[in-house]
Amino acid sequence: MAQTSNNLADVLRSTRLAAELSDAQIDTLAGVMLMRDLADGEVLVREGTADEHFYVIVGGVLGVVKKADSPDRVTLNTLAAGDFAGELSWLDGAQRYASLVAMAPTRVIGLGRARLEALIESDPLLVYRVMRAIIRAVHQIQYRLSMQQAELSNYIYKQHGKY
Repeated sequence: MAQTSNNLADVLRSTRLAAELSDAQIDTLAGVMLMRDLADGEVLVREGTADEHFYVIVGGVLGVVKKADSPDRVTLNTLAAGDFAGELSWLDGAQRYASLVAMAPTRVIGLGRARLEALIESDPLLVYRVMRAIIRAVHQIQYRLSMQQAELSNYIYKQHGKY
């Protein structure tokens, strides 16, 4: 993995999560986040569990993996530096539909829902800006899925339903 600062505020500053945050807000947010280094193959979050954290990949690669501990293992997606992981489960508290597994030495920073909610009264603008960053990422995912669905529909149409 490339050399990365061990100062959580510096690491956070380089992510799109902090795009709208002031230096003071970055320091505040860094104070409630955690940084974790994962070895290749290490599971960050297991499928079927409710994890109260949302993660930003700082370096390395995380796999979104169904049935991670079985021979029927399927990697649904890979996430790289800059990507968010687990933001939807973090928002609604649902169980994880897949495991998050390091596919190389990987560094993530995580934010617990309760830790962010604790900042609502003292710094509501910080919380608002963090939520905007998460919604932007979710919107990009939704847009990408919509484009893929349109391409698939077009392909099927051109093949007269014979694919």
